[in-house]
Amino acid sequence: MKVAVYPGSFDPVTCGHLDVIKRASKVFDKLIVGVLKNSDKECFFSPGMRVDMINMLDLPNNVEVIAFDRLLVDFMKDNGAEILVKGLRAVSDYEYECQMAWINKKLMAECDTFFVPTSEEYAYLSSSIVKEIARYNGNLNGLVPEELHEIIKTKMEG
Repeated sequence: MKVAVYPGSFDPVTCGHLDVIKRASKVFDKLIVGVLKNSDKECFFSPGMRVDMINMLDLPNNVEVIAFDRLLVDFMKDNGAEILVKGLRAVSDYEYECQMAWINKKLMAECDTFFVPTSEEYAYLSSSIVKEIARYNGNLNGLVPEELHEIIKTKMEG
């Protein structure tokens, strides 16, 4: 069984993330969306809330969402995964993600990284941009799944 992990902070999950999830789920028997607590980022939503928001969406049956706060390769080993899924928006993403792929391979020899270029319509999209737009009560249509609009707006107001 081919198990892959798509890691990220998903703060919040965007339509671009969901696009990668749906496309990668067609390639692997099981796709684990790993919601990480990134020590370099201060997230707006708690890991539990980010997991809940992703689980609110219409996900393929072979997708599981799990929060984690340890080394990615340790999370992968604990979940029987040997493949990482990484979405790429631009060449700059590729350079950074190659470095990460190499270090993950160094830490876990059987780890391979599967790059998924973003769909063109989401190439500009990031969670940071979504938060900035929401902070100023901007239109979130096409940026995040509609089911999450009110949750994000309410959090921004609070």
